[in-house]
Amino acid sequence: MKTKNGLLIYPILLLGLVLILSNSCKKDSTTTNNAPAITFKDADGNVYDTVHIGTQVWMAENLKTTRLNDGATPIQNITDATQWTGTTGAAYCWYNNDAATNKNTYGALYNYYAVNTGKLCPSGWHVPTNDEWSYVSSHLGSSAGKMLKESGTTHWTTPNTGTNSTGFTALPGGVRRSAAGAGAFQYINTDGMWWSSTMDGTSLGWSIYIYYNYDYVSISGSYLAAGQSVRCIMN
Repeated sequence: MKTKNGLLIYPILLLGLVLILSNSCKKDSTTTNNAPAITFKDADGNVYDTVHIGTQVWMAENLKTTRLNDGATPIQNITDATQWTGTTGAAYCWYNNDAATNKNTYGALYNYYAVNTGKLCPSGWHVPTNDEWSYVSSHLGSSAGKMLKESGTTHWTTPNTGTNSTGFTALPGGVRRSAAGAGAFQYINTDGMWWSSTMDGTSLGWSIYIYYNYDYVSISGSYLAAGQSVRCIMN
């Protein structure tokens, strides 16, 4: 059983864990990628493409804003590992503290405290809940991870099973560990991890995981100080 951020991940647990009808579920009449394209900007002026999955509209890339959506409040950029693991305020970083290499491709890694502000995504958008992630899983079925991942091995390690048939273009941006991992950067090119806005108890937040060599999507609780990718969904 694989572990992340010091926690056990529930293997082959599809996000529709409450909706176990994934494979028998009839797809929505709204098909992926057939709806009009939408673009939007974050507080820094970064422009994002979007993708339709069923009735939902998602960012087609990872968030990289350095400010909250009021346009004025900066999110703390923490490069020091000890400071990162000890903060309880909203924070972000770039993988390996290397914006030049990783910002435009993988976006930022945010802790849960940034997610929990409720102002991380641009106005009209929000960090998805577990139910919203579960909808993706039930809509796409047991090969959701395969359909969400970017195809090829430019960013994903061989053997990447992704087809990106949804246009979601999930990328393996890795993670910045919490205190359990001493604030280290790990798993770029092998694992993609995205925050849910839903809490797992009082000390953990739910996270969505996609792996380079598996077709499924899994879910696990992560420490609030972990740094993970964020995708926004339209309100």
